[in-house]
Parts: sequence; structure tokens; C-alpha cells
Amino acid sequence: MPKRDWTTAEIPSQHGRLAIVTGATSGIGYEAALALAGAGARVVLAARDRGKAERAVCAIRRRHPDAAVEIGLLDTASLSSVHAFAQRIREQGLPIDVLLLNAGIAWLPRRHESEDGFELQLATNYLGHFALAALLLPTMRPGPASRIVPVASIAHQRGALHFDDLQLRAYQPRMAYRQSKLAMLMFGLELDRRLRASGSEIRAVAAHPGITRTAITRFGGVAGPMQRLTGQLVMILFGQSAARGALPLLYAATAPEALGGNYYGPDGRGEMRGAPTPSVIAPHARDEADARRLWNVSEEMTKVRWPFPPLPAQRSNPEPTR
Repeated sequence: MPKRDWTTAEIPSQHGRLAIVTGATSGIGYEAALALAGAGARVVLAARDRGKAERAVCAIRRRHPDAAVEIGLLDTASLSSVHAFAQRIREQGLPIDVLLLNAGIAWLPRRHESEDGFELQLATNYLGHFALAALLLPTMRPGPASRIVPVASIAHQRGALHFDDLQLRAYQPRMAYRQSKLAMLMFGLELDRRLRASGSEIRAVAAHPGITRTAITRFGGVAGPMQRLTGQLVMILFGQSAARGALPLLYAATAPEALGGNYYGPDGRGEMRGAPTPSVIAPHARDEADARRLWNVSEEMTKVRWPFPPLPAQRSNPEPTR
């Protein structure tokens, strides 16, 4: 269990470690990158907008003048961008210690497709990260201190995987967002099972930020003015800062006691705000058959294959042990 009110002061020294943070130019991604750089890590800000990334680098160096921080152009909605980014990282020849899969979009009012033909929220929030982690896994440093951290959401509790139409031709903004975040959580749980089965000590540890006041929560997909107003009031009354929202991600990425196959979020009422603690995983997110089906479909869609042998059949999701 995390100590009560765990903060960035508890982050172990990150000197000599390499962290990659997607969606690091603002919000919880920026705050996570800031904290990792402050703890001594070399941090790659993986972002699609160079201008925003340069401003983020400057802001981090104002706080931490000696920070080792750099830009890596990445659009998780584009598989060609994912492959190019992964190739550049591999060419550096440095082992990765933290891969924080945070980039995301939410509640687009109308359905959009990525350049690869995928529904855009699914592509950005999940499929690009699924492919990126597969391509970078061989580059990760062996050992339990190495972490892959998929960022999910309390929205997964009301989500569903629409296997008959993952692309959601009958589009609804919140349905699409919930599906993408459920996929991220199930991916994290399944990835840790596969890492364990393959004998790897690398940990996959999912996390969510609760209700956090960031650019992603501007309610662009909420149809009516009353719904929009209600959403804004919820954010004002229950939301927390991006720095607080980043804490569960940082705990999952750095805490020695963070367990592989676990899920961390805020400890407050409804997991909306607070300090990191083990979070509630909805029963449907623990469905291993669906997780394997999602994995197989994701490999087919992205044309990226993970280097794992098939898993033996299991009747239930084992409790995290590492």
C-alpha cells in the first residue's frame, strides 16, 4: 500500500534512468515529466506538436535547470509516427526504464478517423500505445524497476468493448472514450500476465488520474448546454490539479511497492481526487477471455506482433504478486 498522502517527495532517485512520457506537453503528462526530470531521470517528451513540446522543455528547465529532457515527435493516432518514433529510440541504444502511456483525447463531438482508418479516440488513446509498447519492449531494461504504465480512467467502469463494431460507426462521444480507456486498462492487466508468463520481471502497472482539471476535460463531446454546465460544475467541485492527478501515474511508474498487474488511482470518494491507492477494477475489465480477444484484434489492426508465446488457459485473473 502507498504511504498515506504519497507525494513526489517519495519518488526514488531516477538518476541514470530513461523515461518516455507520451502526451507530455500539458496536463498530467507534463506534470509527470516534470516530476521525473526533477528526480533525475532523462525524460523524452513524446508529443505531436513541436512548438508545445519546446515550451514544455523550457518550463521544465526553469524549474530544474539541470534537467535532462528532450523532445521526441510522436502522434499516437498514426502508426507510421509510432514506428518512426520507436525506431529513433531504438537507435539511441539506451535501455528504457519507464514507458508512461498517457497521451489521449476525449469526447470528440463527431466521429473522426485516423490516417490508418481507425476511430480517432481508439487510435489515439489505445491502439497507438499498444503498438508503441510492443515495439519498445525489447529496449526496456530488465528488472522490476522497469515499468510500462497504461493510463486508464474511472470511465472504464461504464465502458464496454464493442467487438462487433470497435470502430463505432454508430458513434457516441462518451461511448468511444469509455471503450478506449477500458481497452487501456485491460491491455495493462493482460500485458502483465504475459510478462509474467514469459519470465520477465518488467512490470505493467495501470493508473488513472481521477477527475483532473486539464485540457482534455473541456467537454467538447457533451451535447447540451445543461450537460456542459453540469460537467463544468463537477470539475470545479470535485476536480483536482494536474499535479495531483499525476501522482497515481508517478506512483505506478516509480514506487518499488507498486505491483505489476495492479491499478492505482486517487484514494478520495469515488476515486475522483486524492493520494495514490489501489483502485477499483470493474469486473468486466478482469475478463481474461475478452482481454485475449482484444489483444489478438489489436495485433491484427496495428500489424504489430508482441514477442510472447500463447498463454495457457486460466479460469480467473490472478492477484498481483510482484
